[in-house]
Amino acid sequence: MSAAVVPGRRAFWLKQLHQWHWISAALCLAGMLLFSVTGITLNHAAQIEGKPEVRSHEGVVPAALLAELQTAAKAEAEVLPPAVDASLDDALALGPGTHRPEWSDEEVYVSLPRPGGDAWVSIDLASGAVQGERTDRGWLAYANDLHKGRNAGTGWRWFIDVFALTCIVFTITGLLLLQLHARRRPGTWPLVGLGGVVMLVLALMFIH
Repeated sequence: MSAAVVPGRRAFWLKQLHQWHWISAALCLAGMLLFSVTGITLNHAAQIEGKPEVRSHEGVVPAALLAELQTAAKAEAEVLPPAVDASLDDALALGPGTHRPEWSDEEVYVSLPRPGGDAWVSIDLASGAVQGERTDRGWLAYANDLHKGRNAGTGWRWFIDVFALTCIVFTITGLLLLQLHARRRPGTWPLVGLGGVVMLVLALMFIH
């Protein structure tokens, strides 16, 4: 009876591991492709660096909006008044979102770093004079910054965490499947060991 139980238990675990392995693989597929490609582009960033496109803007805030801005400055509001926010979006195509200001006695400054680029706006609180600049470094810089999670927001950081956990599931189930099949595949553990040894040797000999 015990001899029959062991194959049955093995079949159960094989089924479970295959199930978790292919589901985690499916969930990881797009992310693994993105992070693998951007791993290469980041490693060769100096050779394939693009030319940034800079867009400048100068203008004057209308009197009605300037009054709203001055009121917000006195209260040191955490966000710009909605009408001012919308006006900046129209002028510099800053994209959706609530822009958080830095107040001083003379001006309000808004820094807007984002993946693949940067932007800033300065508004004189007395005259309403506006100066702004938006920099776009191209789609490759955008993808590289997504890889690093740079200025990508809370949602993307959550995605990276969930993606990493899914990759761990994918890796561990793959390792357990290797263990179950290793008896019939004698090259399994030498190959697994080789992958670890290569990283260790490179780290010890070539990373200073």
